[in-house]
Parts: sequence; structure tokens; C-alpha cells
Amino acid sequence: MNLRSLANQHILNQPTYIPGKPTEAVAAEFNIPADEIIKLASNENPWGASPNAIREGKSILQNIHLYPDGSGSELTKTISSKFNLSTEQIILGNGSNEIIELLAHVFLSEGDEVIFGEHAFAVYKLVTLLMGASPVAITMPHLKHDLGAMLEAVTSKTKIIFLPSPNNPTGTANTNEEIHWLVENLPDHVILCFDEAYTEYLNKPPTTLSFIKSNPKIVCLRTFSKIYGLAGLRIGYGYGSKEMISLLQKVRQPFNANAVAQATAIAALKDQDWVNQCRIRNTSGLKQLEEGLTKIGLEYIKSSANFILIQVGDGLEVFNKLQKRGIITRPMSKELGQYLRISVGTEHENEKVIFALNEIFKGKINI
Repeated sequence: MNLRSLANQHILNQPTYIPGKPTEAVAAEFNIPADEIIKLASNENPWGASPNAIREGKSILQNIHLYPDGSGSELTKTISSKFNLSTEQIILGNGSNEIIELLAHVFLSEGDEVIFGEHAFAVYKLVTLLMGASPVAITMPHLKHDLGAMLEAVTSKTKIIFLPSPNNPTGTANTNEEIHWLVENLPDHVILCFDEAYTEYLNKPPTTLSFIKSNPKIVCLRTFSKIYGLAGLRIGYGYGSKEMISLLQKVRQPFNANAVAQATAIAALKDQDWVNQCRIRNTSGLKQLEEGLTKIGLEYIKSSANFILIQVGDGLEVFNKLQKRGIITRPMSKELGQYLRISVGTEHENEKVIFALNEIFKGKINI
């Protein structure tokens, strides 16, 4: 019996998310000491997590033989206090990625349509296809979401619109006014998922609380993987109306948020001084990269997040040249093949990548 014949047939054509190589693999391949490798590929916080959060996480290990709190009650309570919401309006996820999938499980069926930007987070398309629904990718002029075009694309089959701001991988963000306009004009039969993975890097984040109070079909996602520096623990959350969260809870796996992640996230949320410090450092790092790229002659997309998209001509070629120098970056899909995404690093890491790019492009800028 052919095992493929037993599988759901639409799964056979399902794209697979391909992560970058780990630091150890790059070190071994190019014979570079692992501690000399610089990883600027995954939009991680180079300054790490709050020391308070790390300390709390370590303290949980002595009871690691016990299951975590299946409802995440303390973390949910801490998040709800932050937003002045009911705990019934919060759901925890194994990263915010999981909540994207929960939305798909609850609301998508074959024949439904899902709208997102053509250069938005790859997982939106992946979960759409996973459910047998149809992805509708909207053109992004200047690599920014065109909210008017997104609304124009709505049909009677549209179930969900995904809007990330700032957007990964372009770094562009929509204004508060633009986002409010979208919410005010959202058709009654459409769910809006507002992805706020990078919102803490904004000096003036959009007022999303007013969205979920005015429309039960809006859900907002956040993660501890970025500015909070907890990417390795895979912890995120969503917030919305009680009705929305109740539906998502029906398909959430038991114990999806582990004990170490919950304890660490609680402490991370309480240490806003660390978050503010990381935001300031990130702003400085972005400026450092922008100034260096300008001197080299490389064009880039102005970013509102913790990474920058650089026009390099042949992204894969430059990615390989940087990797041979011990610098891991992120090449883009063929639609953005002339670009390379580089995460903001420490001051030393930024200096190293600018020096390497200068070596690669010295006298060769003609993109």
C-alpha cells in the first residue's frame, strides 16, 4: 500500500517551512569556531531575556516532573491585567504561530478564502493551504500593506484577513489611522487577525484594545519571542472578545504552554524597564545599520521592527558569501530574491556585518 494514497490529498502539495541552519551546523561546515558565528537571521533579541525572567525560569526546573498549569492561569492573569481585560479574553499559544493555526482550525474550510499581503509572514499561507482554503495574496506597493486593496479583494467566500504591523519580512508598518479605517470598514462576515509580533518596537503602537471592544471578530496576537527574548521557549498569546477566545480554546491542545515558558513570561512582562532598554538599543542598532548601508551604497527598506530588508541584487549569493564569513542572515523567497533580511544585532555584530558587506560590494554597487 502506498502511504501517500492514504493521506489527505491536498497535504501532498503542502509547502514546508524551511528554517535556517543552526549556528553549530554553519560552524562545522565552514570550519569556524561556534562562538565566532554571528546569527542575524531570525529576528531574535541579541541582548536576550530579562535577567529576572531567566532567574524565574530556572527556578521552575526543580519541579519539571510536574505538568504545567493547563490553563496558564497566572500568566493569563498577568496579561489580562496589562490590557485591563478579562482572563476569558486571553489565550496562550506555543508561540503566536500556534494561535494562527487555531484560527484556521476554527474558521476555515475548503472553498473559503484568506487575504494577506503578498510579502507577509509565510505561515498565513501555510495554514490556509493546510485547511484546504484558498490564499489570496494582495500586492504590496513599496512593500507595505495596501489596506484599501485588501478590502476590495473581499468576496462572499472571504473568512479571514491577516494584517501584521510591523510586517515580517519587509519591516513596514501601517499607521494607526490606516488600521482604524480598516477596522471601521471591515465586512460583517470577515475576521481580522491583527498580528502584533513586533509591536513593542514601535514608539507609538496602534490602539488595538479599542478594536476588540468594538468588534468581536477581531483577534490580536503577540509573542514573547522578539523583544522579550524568549524565542527558545515558544510562548505567545492572543486577545479578543470572550466569544472569539472561547472558540479558539476549543481547539487548543492541553498543556500547550510549558511550565518554564509560563513562569519566565510572567517575569518578562513585569520587567518593562528591560523591554524599554531593548527598544532603545534596537533603534540605535537600526540607525547604525542604515548609516553603514548608506555609506556602502546599498538601498534598504525603512524598518519599524528589529530587522532590515536590504537590496543586494542576488540575495542567495550574498547570503552564502556572508555565511562563509561566519554571519548567518536570511535569504528571501524568489519574489524578493534581490533582497536579504538582516536582524539587528549588538553594536559589535552590526559592525561586523557592515564590514563584510563593504568587502563584498566594494566598487560593485550596480543593483
